[in-house]
Amino acid sequence: MNYIGLMSGTSADGIDAVVVAIEEPRALRLLASHHERYDDELRPRIQSLMHPGNNELERAALIDGILGERFAQAANTALAMSGLDKSQIRAIGSHGQTLRHGPQAAPPYTVQVGNPAVIVEQTGITTVADFRLRDMAAGGQGAPLVPGFHHWLFSQPGRRRIIVNIGGIANITALPSDPHAAVIGFDTGPGNTLLDRWIANHRNEDYDAGGNWAAAGSVDHDLLRHLLEDPYFARQPPKSTGVEYFSLAWLGSHLEDLRGDRKPVDVQATLTELTAISVVRAIAGSGGADEVFVCGGGAHNRELMRRLQINLGTIPLRDTTDLGLHPDWIEATAFAWLAHRTIEKLPGNLPSVTGAHHAVVLGAVYPA
Repeated sequence: MNYIGLMSGTSADGIDAVVVAIEEPRALRLLASHHERYDDELRPRIQSLMHPGNNELERAALIDGILGERFAQAANTALAMSGLDKSQIRAIGSHGQTLRHGPQAAPPYTVQVGNPAVIVEQTGITTVADFRLRDMAAGGQGAPLVPGFHHWLFSQPGRRRIIVNIGGIANITALPSDPHAAVIGFDTGPGNTLLDRWIANHRNEDYDAGGNWAAAGSVDHDLLRHLLEDPYFARQPPKSTGVEYFSLAWLGSHLEDLRGDRKPVDVQATLTELTAISVVRAIAGSGGADEVFVCGGGAHNRELMRRLQINLGTIPLRDTTDLGLHPDWIEATAFAWLAHRTIEKLPGNLPSVTGAHHAVVLGAVYPA
């Protein structure tokens, strides 16, 4: 059973597309992978919709259609790379692009764009989308949804594994050594989002390549303590968050509270340590680990990985390449798997992760 998975994370840097063969009970082959980067005009348009602004409804509707076309283009490119025909693809699973995520609102809401009707029209392949809504309707946070895939592919009886996904927001999946025990997973806080926004403001760069800028600075421990006092870090799971919460405005308010001048490079070092220590504290709070594997863009940040290892102590830290799947393609593959679950009318959420009242079949199906 071949599927296409499409993912654009909260960093909004582009679309990851994969073609995978899924074989039950627990086998997967990556047949093709492709990254389609957002251009310098589109990315700011997406990011501007993550925060309140003028004429949001029309701007969001336009981006919905534009991203539908871009997602379809990414799917068609990955399909061509795989050498398969569209008739050999069971379905596309499209996460879309998250603009807002408000699990604590009354009622809770989540907003993803990337029009699935456009995707199915321009690919000719049945498309599954809007995965988060059903979980939220069942009382869940709607996120994270990837832990179900982590459990299916990466769990190992007798080994307590932690999978850390570091995109714009960081989240962990705690895979228990007992295969019958509940999986724990939640958003730990900021991943790359503050690092990306801070370096963009001060050096006009999209991201801190390799963490080199952060490595040139020193951690400001007063600022770090102040940031870690945010109530989100102490909140018990299930919990999820977004870049609209951990924003430059959030950081700016903390900097104002502390007053005094701080070197931008030292703030970057401190934000890197914030991501590392909040992830490691979350791991400790979930019961610890025998081994930790990282996926997502954060796996390429050498300084962040170094700080994670320092905070983990003797617990081994590697990326998911050692588990058979490159860290860049984990999330897109997860949404291919979630589409498979939906097509087979199987639940895709883990109530122990999202807080939903029960397991549900996720997503809306747009037939070809």
